Amino acid sequence: MKRQWKILVVDDEEVMRESLAAWLREDGYTVDTAASGAEAIRRVTADDYAICFVDLKMPPGIDGIETMIEIQKIRLDMPVVIITAYATVDTAITAMKEGAQEYIVKPCNPQEISLLVERIIRMKNLERENLLLRERLEKQYTFYDIISKNPKMAEIFELIRDVASLRSTVLIQGESGTGKEMIARAIHRSGDRVEQPFVAISCAALAESLLESELFGHERGAFTGAIERKKGKFELADGGTLFLDEIGDISPKLQADLLRVLQERSFFLVGGTEEVQVNVRVIAATHANLQEKVRAGEFREDLFYRLNVIDVRIPPLRERREDVPLLVRHFIERIALELGREITDISEGAIRLLIDYDWPGNVRELENALERAMVSCRERVLGAENFSFLVARAAEDERGWTPPGTQTLAELERKAIEATLRRTDGGVAEAARILGIDRSTLYDKIKKYGIKRG
Repeated sequence: MKRQWKILVVDDEEVMRESLAAWLREDGYTVDTAASGAEAIRRVTADDYAICFVDLKMPPGIDGIETMIEIQKIRLDMPVVIITAYATVDTAITAMKEGAQEYIVKPCNPQEISLLVERIIRMKNLERENLLLRERLEKQYTFYDIISKNPKMAEIFELIRDVASLRSTVLIQGESGTGKEMIARAIHRSGDRVEQPFVAISCAALAESLLESELFGHERGAFTGAIERKKGKFELADGGTLFLDEIGDISPKLQADLLRVLQERSFFLVGGTEEVQVNVRVIAATHANLQEKVRAGEFREDLFYRLNVIDVRIPPLRERREDVPLLVRHFIERIALELGREITDISEGAIRLLIDYDWPGNVRELENALERAMVSCRERVLGAENFSFLVARAAEDERGWTPPGTQTLAELERKAIEATLRRTDGGVAEAARILGIDRSTLYDKIKKYGIKRG
């Protein structure tokens, strides 16, 4: 184990430098030496060391504290041990405050040095083993960027492998934030269309006329502002995959148009007279219950069956809580890199809090919660206190509910809507899903009761 790690000794006094290096070599370690802070920085830039022993006073040039700070800019996780003959409380406090792992006083005791190095090396080996285990686990439970060890998700991964190269349409159903587009991309990447385009569009974000133009394209002069011919998403996805998100929100006219494209594999541009043939695999997704929409006459039954050839139902995060620790560690690593934060871990208490929370916004809400916690965290490890906003949100929802008494049905409905909007941070689409009503109905009720969404 000792041969795997190198140690750097930095001291301007040759006798001290070589004596310490000799002790460490007798213990079986590979040791390099540096006579100045500048030389040490060059060595650390070129090589990785388990530990750096740095003398505090090194004239001329940069001193030990400055050397340590520069070393840790290059190797953030490299332990630095400060050595000095001038031991004071102030120097000790300064060294530890600036990031020193340990602080020892000359003349050094060889046995003390051996025990210190052994302890640091043991910790380094544990960190390495944990990292390798984490990487192995994440690789084991990762399928095209989707992380899960839930049995239902494993069945979905197997289904994706089976249908990836088929032309059959796929309907992905799941709550908002469960990763429907990621499933669609995994299907595309697993099949023989992987080298062809993957084109995505949200059907809920656009008005009917604009969505029609976006899907099918338009000819020049088809409407005011159409100054040139424009290809639609179907044409852009030719040979590849078209992902239609929130398909349950399209109008009756577009439902009819889409049904024709799926049946005939052809369509007309808006304002066009020439039929366009396409070879496109369609994957649709919805958070709504399309079967209920069909029964309510809000969605065409023939289109539903045309879309629902292969059915994928994603379980919400609250039904796969075993995935929370895996997702948390994945997001911490990625968000820390994006934010430039030195947060590397999360406490067991915080993990338990996150596992117990219901996550109405699913994986997307978990990711957002972690980013919010990491922005405010001042330590290297996230604690339960960094997620106090989740506890407060759950408590506020509980306080906001009053059992039926003298209240009217309208008053109960208003309170239910208010509590749900607080739970979703004002997200109307997610609140509508939780309440089991259409967004348009929820908007009407918000207006009717004068509810503030913030």
